[in-house]
Amino acid sequence: MTNPTHTRRGLGIWFERLVAAVLLGGQVFFHLLKTKIHRRNTLEQMSVVGPESVTIALITAGFVGMVFTIQVAREFISFGAASTVGGVLALALTRELAPVLTAVVVAGRVGSAFAAEIGTMRVTEQIDALYMLKTDPIDYLVVPRVLACCLMLPVLNILSLLTGMTGGLLIANGLYDISPYVFLTSVRNFLELWDLVTSMIKSVAFGGLIAVIGCSWGLTTTGGAKGVGQSTTTAVVTSLLAVFVINFFLSWVMFQGTGSSSF
Repeated sequence: MTNPTHTRRGLGIWFERLVAAVLLGGQVFFHLLKTKIHRRNTLEQMSVVGPESVTIALITAGFVGMVFTIQVAREFISFGAASTVGGVLALALTRELAPVLTAVVVAGRVGSAFAAEIGTMRVTEQIDALYMLKTDPIDYLVVPRVLACCLMLPVLNILSLLTGMTGGLLIANGLYDISPYVFLTSVRNFLELWDLVTSMIKSVAFGGLIAVIGCSWGLTTTGGAKGVGQSTTTAVVTSLLAVFVINFFLSWVMFQGTGSSSF
């Protein structure tokens, strides 16, 4: 059985590290305003977040688009609304599925890597060495990673959106005989510029969250190799939880009106 004392202690430590992550986010913001950016580190991290993550993100988006079309098209056809399948898929992918699923992929792949890498530097005293060299770890380690995630997640989001739409189009045409012209016309009629803007806003927010949480959990790692493993796991779980919570609030702010994109 789980010891309640250990559970409470674990939750207490988690909340302390969450507060530390919030404070780190504030520090990153102020450092971005007043310090020079390490361009080489930023470019290296952009390659980690972007090109090295694009394959799994596109595969995920493609199959999600196909599965969504399979689930929706049959029902819409039975109601005589086959011409709206493309538009509904476009709205779902743009507003929710593409940014959230891309963030989930990046949190699992990149956020964990940030926590493990910086956590290892912490327990091997490499962070202390940076201080000895009069190098701020936030400028050198954290800011490039936050910038990389904030810049590359919108790009991955757009690619995932296009891939998901392509997968949905292939299924709609191949299985349900919905012509590409009808499908794309529906997309054009449903989708608005604001939907794309909100998708980009969500991607930037998710990228910042994932990077800050991963870096913060790495910087607060203790306990050697075991602590690095625990930090990595907890950073991913916390990043996913933060993405889902922030996604709710962003959606509530952006889409709480009663209008419909279909009219």
